[in-house]
Amino acid sequence: MRKKKRAAAVQLPKSKASLTGNIRKYWPYYLMVLPGVIFFLVFKYIPMMGSVIAFQDYSVFKGLLDSEWVGLKHFKALINYPDFRRIFTNTLVLGLCKTVLIFPIPVVLSLMLNEIKNLRLKKTIQTAVYIPYFLSWVIVGGLIFDIFGVGGLFNNIRNSLGLNNLLAMQKESWFRPIYIISSIWKDAGWGTVVYLAAVSGIDPALYESAAMDGASRFARMKYITFPLLVPTILTLFLLNIGSFLELGFEQVFNLLTPMTYSVGDIFDTYVYRVGIQQAQYSFTTAVGLFQSTIGLIMVVTFNKLANKFSDDGGLW
Repeated sequence: MRKKKRAAAVQLPKSKASLTGNIRKYWPYYLMVLPGVIFFLVFKYIPMMGSVIAFQDYSVFKGLLDSEWVGLKHFKALINYPDFRRIFTNTLVLGLCKTVLIFPIPVVLSLMLNEIKNLRLKKTIQTAVYIPYFLSWVIVGGLIFDIFGVGGLFNNIRNSLGLNNLLAMQKESWFRPIYIISSIWKDAGWGTVVYLAAVSGIDPALYESAAMDGASRFARMKYITFPLLVPTILTLFLLNIGSFLELGFEQVFNLLTPMTYSVGDIFDTYVYRVGIQQAQYSFTTAVGLFQSTIGLIMVVTFNKLANKFSDDGGLW
């Protein structure tokens, strides 16, 4: 009796026992996931503790614990900053371009690639369109400046048509179109990888049944491929909408010129100038926290809309 009581006393709860059993049974999978978990802990969750300096007059010498707390001082300074409206507007406009004009391109491209039946041609085109993804924005920016510079391809074509040279990279009206075109050229091909993987998981019997019923290839794409691709599209859209105001420093910085600051200066480039060059860490942390808050609100809002209009469209 005593031995049974002792065994019962040290017996783990069912939830802990099942978790321990799962770890023992599936330890290779847990080991495979471990590097990703460590990455997010080190580079995503632990740095979140540093967000408190947005509410401090942070000093490198005093550290997090001894720096003076100032409440919402830096957020008020951001709202009252003379160029805040311009920077916020530029970020919103480029964010809308990224969401409305750039995001759908990989979807369309993947649908088109899926209709190519010649496997060698399909792989060749797919490789050609996603190779630019592996180039850094420094290289891409240099290429774009060469293409649109004096003596570049763009002005050579204009000269052949009898038109004068145009310094497009110095023109405000050209910055946003160049931003959109360069984003599509560099990132659209890589975005097709996820969508083509999702398309490959569609049951071929659906296409065979539709073909037997006389459905054309376009009809099969419209009524089978695209509807079954919608959950993946919504998931990636929600993941992208969280960084709506975080457009990426590298691209904009490498395309900006002093003449295009009025339409191209965004929060990321502003944080670089103020935070890195002027060492105003608290103020720039407040800017980053402002961006993250807007992103969180948009993710929650669009997730509710996705759940409302689609049974399996939301992230949660």
